Amino acid sequence: MTMKRTSLLIIPVLLVSLGLAAGCDRGKPPEAAAKTETHDAHGADDGHGHNEKDAHGHDEKDGHGHAEEKPAAEDEHGEEVKLTAEGAKRAGLRIETARKHALVDTIHAPARVAFNAEGMAHVGSPLSGRVFEIKVKIGDKVNRGDALLIVQSPDLGEAQSDYLLKRMAVETAVPAVDLAKAAFERAKALYAESQGIALTEVQKREAEYKAALGAQLAAQAQANAAENRLHLLGMDQEAVQALEKSKEIAPHYTVRAPINGQVIEREATLGELVNPDREALLILADMSTLWVLADVPESRLSHVATGAKTQVSVPALPGKSLEGTVTFIAPTLDPNTRTVSVRIEVKGNGQGLRPGMFAQAVITEAGDDGKHEPVLAIPEEATQLVEGELVVFVPVPGEENTFAKRPVKVGPAVGRLLPVLSGLKEGESFVAAGSFILKAEHGKSSAGHEH
Repeated sequence: MTMKRTSLLIIPVLLVSLGLAAGCDRGKPPEAAAKTETHDAHGADDGHGHNEKDAHGHDEKDGHGHAEEKPAAEDEHGEEVKLTAEGAKRAGLRIETARKHALVDTIHAPARVAFNAEGMAHVGSPLSGRVFEIKVKIGDKVNRGDALLIVQSPDLGEAQSDYLLKRMAVETAVPAVDLAKAAFERAKALYAESQGIALTEVQKREAEYKAALGAQLAAQAQANAAENRLHLLGMDQEAVQALEKSKEIAPHYTVRAPINGQVIEREATLGELVNPDREALLILADMSTLWVLADVPESRLSHVATGAKTQVSVPALPGKSLEGTVTFIAPTLDPNTRTVSVRIEVKGNGQGLRPGMFAQAVITEAGDDGKHEPVLAIPEEATQLVEGELVVFVPVPGEENTFAKRPVKVGPAVGRLLPVLSGLKEGESFVAAGSFILKAEHGKSSAGHEH
């Protein structure tokens, strides 16, 4: 009985104690209760070192129950663009050093390279015949007077034969004139001495002399005409004299180069029949000078003048700039393109130019005196508009294929150059070409940070 009574007394005491403890907790502020729970949680650490979370799973480091955000990584890399080695190669970036330029007002116009029409020759045959021999091929360089091909011509053989006959007639007429002249002189002398010769005889001798003289003059005229025909058929004086000396008919006509140049077309084949009506058997071109034909918009035509200095670049010859001079401005306008053809003459030999190549002409505007103070300037294509700000991209020192965007201020474009007012210094490296690739990559990077 005693033990049962003791147990019954202990149970109420415990219940009263627990109730008092619960009441004390309810009397505390919520913050204190939270601290108590937190303290208890720490005291019950499971040993895994986990950061404590609130009911939403957020770190309890600030007063709002959120982990403190960390923008440092974006600040360090958000303004830079890093390419792989392969990506940099595909982008075709061109790095240049900022330098000063003497800015000149220029006109940029698309153009094409063409032959100098004033230095071309269409070579044909002045007589009918058959191509007997061809001495050149396309691409060969020739000098004035070089043999190009040989034509076997019946017309030439006939003309040579006729000339020889006419020359023989002249040679035959000379002795007859001499004989008639001697007879006439003797008859005059005898008549003057009254040695029995009648006046009629003297007159007869005189008539015979004049007839012989007339025949000689006629033969000479015919011989001259025959010689002129040979010249028209292409034989020079030396060849005619050789024919007269040898008396051998050679019906082979040699077509010779009328200019120094290069064979650019050959329309003749061995054994082919040709005649003077053929436009050309061969075409020669003097490649020492070429034309660059630029299409200038009508709005800029008033700024172009003959004699203006020009720089010509050809995509097929990267890095090469050729000097030229405006020699002609077409008097008419192309109604379809609204442009005027402007002829620029440039040196051709050794420059690598080929007629038909596309080109870009930069023509100095009329009235420019050429005196300009150099200023720091960069190509227009080097600048990009990023988030409303004009920037250039510069290589990051020590980090390969990494580029940082740099805000710049520029003045109005002169030609295709922009004077730099601030943001870039002389001697600094910058991306002169291909910066649009970096702009695109920067946009991708910025979009990635936002997400």
